[in-house]
Amino acid sequence: MIFKSHRLLFTILFFTMAFGGTSQETNRPNVILIITDDQGYGDFGFTGNDQIQTPVLDALAERSIRFNNFYVSPVCAPTRSSLMTGRYSLRTGVRDTYNGGAIMASNEVTIAEMLKEANYKTGMYGKWHLGDNYPSRPMDQGFDESLIHLSGGMGQVGDFTTYFQGDRSYYDPVLWYNGKQKQYDGYCSDIFTDNAIDFIEKNHDAPFFCYLSFNAPHTPLQVPDSYYQMYADIDPSLTFEKHNVSKRKMSEKDKEDARKVYAMVSNIDDNIGKVISKVKSLGIEENTVIIFMTDNGPQQLRYVGGMRGLKGSVYRGGIRVPFLFSYPSKFKGNKDVKTTTAHIDVLPTIAELCEVDLPKHKTLDGNNMLPLIKGESADWAERSLFFYWTRRYPELYSNIALQKGDYKLVGQTDYNASIEDFQMFNIKHDPNEQHNIVRDHKDLAKELKHELDVTYKNLINSDNMIHRPVISVGTPFENPIILNRNDAGGERGIWNQEEVFGKWYVDLTEGFYNIRFKFIKPVASGGRLVLEAHTAVNQLKVDKGGDVLEMKNVYLPKMTGEIIPFYMKNNKHILPFWVEMEKI
Repeated sequence: MIFKSHRLLFTILFFTMAFGGTSQETNRPNVILIITDDQGYGDFGFTGNDQIQTPVLDALAERSIRFNNFYVSPVCAPTRSSLMTGRYSLRTGVRDTYNGGAIMASNEVTIAEMLKEANYKTGMYGKWHLGDNYPSRPMDQGFDESLIHLSGGMGQVGDFTTYFQGDRSYYDPVLWYNGKQKQYDGYCSDIFTDNAIDFIEKNHDAPFFCYLSFNAPHTPLQVPDSYYQMYADIDPSLTFEKHNVSKRKMSEKDKEDARKVYAMVSNIDDNIGKVISKVKSLGIEENTVIIFMTDNGPQQLRYVGGMRGLKGSVYRGGIRVPFLFSYPSKFKGNKDVKTTTAHIDVLPTIAELCEVDLPKHKTLDGNNMLPLIKGESADWAERSLFFYWTRRYPELYSNIALQKGDYKLVGQTDYNASIEDFQMFNIKHDPNEQHNIVRDHKDLAKELKHELDVTYKNLINSDNMIHRPVISVGTPFENPIILNRNDAGGERGIWNQEEVFGKWYVDLTEGFYNIRFKFIKPVASGGRLVLEAHTAVNQLKVDKGGDVLEMKNVYLPKMTGEIIPFYMKNNKHILPFWVEMEKI
């Protein structure tokens, strides 16, 4: 019996040493990546806001490595695509938050796909905003489990299961669990957190990657009353005025919005506390990487640490956010890193931490941050960062910037502007970007402009920009499929209008389809329902109106191009709110 026991032990040790065994996998850290939506740099106690209550995040910041010059894109979807891929968003096909510009190409390699190759369990909860249909959903991009809302936010037009709930869209929502609609009870941030905790509990015996992506405190500003009452009597302008470098004043609406945002943030803080408590109770705290960040600056006017700009702006108030990194077993916390870093650096850093290969055949724009975490000098400290945002596609020298070292060149001008029409700031000496020094440093400004031009041309000519991401229709992976307003192209600013030109860019499988057209308001009878699919045009006389019309047994050819649906009557062309296509 003793001999057999020794032989069994020897066999286990032999296979463990020869083939890596479980010990190698268990040495790999768990990764919890937490991001919030439209929470600005100033919406924390640890960044100087003396009115907001964020004790959990304040404590996390105290024991973390704090990256104090961390940057993201000015708006949601571009930040998230860069975070997931380590690449500028334009390389991934993501160029906007709607207008069909928030679909990430399926050929991109995400953090989840990278870690899954190393046998990580992967789960995401909350806001995805990188494509609502196959092949761009989380479940198509490396996540074993996903619980999400659609489009850019709950209550928005693309998230059609919550849009019609109005001021209750954050409560008791219909969400999408692994691609299927499912009813949930409660407040959205609580729901996403509880499901993330369930995932952690189920998978804590092996390495896991949990992406907890809160949709709060994005609009609509809905929050449980118990949290709102924490701020009902405060005047948010008092903190704002202490650091206000602009001439703007907070209106009464701004103040009320700030109260609601602060309440939503305190709810998030409590939920992050639940995640951290679960990690501790499972005994995995030492070997778990926790990363916290936000996706851009605040949408509404409020305290932002004195910086210029809000969400959507390439000034620091729109793009500088906190970044906290905690990995207790490897790195001592309570440390500040001043080197400029960004969302594109997260994937390469996680790859190094988890000892996995970087995506092959992809140009990565980010760098591994571990040398900074270890306190070593980084030879990429002077690298440049590119920022932009305008609707649809980047506009040359409109809300565009290049930052390199201490200097930042900003374009808020025309495509043919002279260098004197640009702005340049020394971020080190002028962190609030108040003093334009371009006329005093024209040669340096021209150098930065040349690099901006080269970067701009390179990015807008990316393969995924030229060959735009498509929604696959008629596949067994998602049938039926619903095309929503967030992914509709056409007129600029297409949202919930009725009389507006819209279209969806799809890869269509040949076959017969049953098609349903949902309208925001019922349409009158006597018109014609039209569906254009490249050269195939089908129309149907409508004898009975309503908010849902149907075309059955419609033959459509194989094509990659535009689906254009509309209801036509009395020279009016009404775009459906969504279109459901089922291949039969």
